[in-house]
Amino acid sequence: MSKTLSKNERLKSQKQIELLFLKGSAITKFPFKLIYLPNLNPEDFHTKAGFVVPKKNFKSAVKRNRIKRLLREAYRRNKAFYFNNIEGKYALMILYLGRDVPSFEVVENGTKQLLVSFLEKISHEKN
Repeated sequence: MSKTLSKNERLKSQKQIELLFLKGSAITKFPFKLIYLPNLNPEDFHTKAGFVVPKKNFKSAVKRNRIKRLLREAYRRNKAFYFNNIEGKYALMILYLGRDVPSFEVVENGTKQLLVSFLEKISHEKN
């Protein structure tokens, strides 16, 4: 798995996003939340990810975009380590639920915890 976050790896389909929020399972490690759903589309990339920062918590688009950039970077740096040996395709949505702009260290540690919990949960579901 490459160390980039290409266009094919981003969750952009409105139908998939709606389905993810309707039928997806969630893992919460405050201030982060991961919603996931097995991706049934055979043409899709291995794992697709989307990133959300609620407008309710951050009125300023500058702050929302900054946090989304931090989330994407933390995911991009760690995805190869966590998803190289995974079976199946998944659609993921990572939400930031906090009320203040975090540092990159906080975002990266939270992302790592979410991904570890995600891998544990899907391994339990398959067994």
